[in-house]
Amino acid sequence: MSIAIGYMPGAFGEGGDNPNYLRELVETGDRHGYDSIWLSDRIVSEKFSLEAMTACAMVAAYSDKLKFGTSVIAMPLRNPVVLAKQIATLDFLSQGRFFPAVGLGQEEPEEYEACGVSKERRGPRTDEAIQLMRRLWEEDVVTHEGEFYTCHNVSVTPKPFLQPSTPVWIGGRTAAAARRVGRVGDGWLVSSATPAEVKEGHDILFETADEFNRVIEDDHVGVLLGYYVNNDVEEATIKANRYVTRQRPDAHFTEFTAVGPVDRIAEFVNRYIESGASKFVVRPLCPAEESMEQLDILGEELLPQFHK
Repeated sequence: MSIAIGYMPGAFGEGGDNPNYLRELVETGDRHGYDSIWLSDRIVSEKFSLEAMTACAMVAAYSDKLKFGTSVIAMPLRNPVVLAKQIATLDFLSQGRFFPAVGLGQEEPEEYEACGVSKERRGPRTDEAIQLMRRLWEEDVVTHEGEFYTCHNVSVTPKPFLQPSTPVWIGGRTAAAARRVGRVGDGWLVSSATPAEVKEGHDILFETADEFNRVIEDDHVGVLLGYYVNNDVEEATIKANRYVTRQRPDAHFTEFTAVGPVDRIAEFVNRYIESGASKFVVRPLCPAEESMEQLDILGEELLPQFHK
C-alpha cells in the first residue's frame, strides 16, 4: 500500500491580502515533494477564503506535477451539471491531477439560504448529484429525472482524463458518510477523526461497497491531520488549540491532532496507517506566517520516512 502525504493551508492561513500566497504554497509543495495540495470550500464566510474551484485552476497552472483537490466541496450548494463541467475541465487540463472531494456542507443554515438551497435532505441530494456527475462524465448524452435534478439530452465535454470518470472522494466523519462512499464514492477523506474511528469507518465503507457490488481501491482512505511541530509538547498543544476550526465536545482535539516533535507526528501517522489509512492531508495549526516553516519541517523530516 502506497503512502502519500499532501497538505493544505493552515486553519486561518490562506494568505489574506497576499495574492502570491497560493503560488508560494504550491512552490513549497513542489520543493519538498508533497503528493498534493488541498483547498477548503467556503462560499459564505467572514474569514478570508478563496473560491476552491477557481483556486484549483491556479494550482494547475502554477505546477505541472503537484496533484490538487478540494477538502471538501459543499455538494448540496453546487449545481451538479456545472460542477461536472468544471471538474472534467480541470481533470482534462491537468491530465489527471485533480481529485475532488465532496461533502454535505456546514451545519449552519445561512450558507444554504444564501445559495438558494434547502438544507433538508442534503444527504440524498448529494448522492443524486454524484451519480448524475458520473453519468455526465461516462455517457455521451444524458437524460435524468430525479428528486432534485432534471436534465434531458445533455452532453458535457471534455470527458475526464481519468477514465471512466474522475474519482470522487467524500468527506465526513459519520458512519453515514462512510456508507455514502461505499454506495457512490471512490474514496474517503475524513477529518477530526481518531484512529479508532477511522478503523470503524474503513470497515463500514468496504462492507457497504461489497453490498452494492462496487470496488473501491484499498488505498483510497485518507485522513486530514492537523499538526504543529514543537519539541515542547505542552507548548505545541497550547499553540495548536487556538487554530482548531471546530472543537469536538466528545473528544479532545489531541486525540486526532499531532502535536510535538516530528517523531511524535510520525507515530500519529503510523497509528492511522494501522487503522487502514494511506493518504494524508496535513494542515499546520498556526498563523499564516508560520505555515511555510511548518510545511518545510515536515517536508524535510517527515516525508522521507513515508515517501519511499
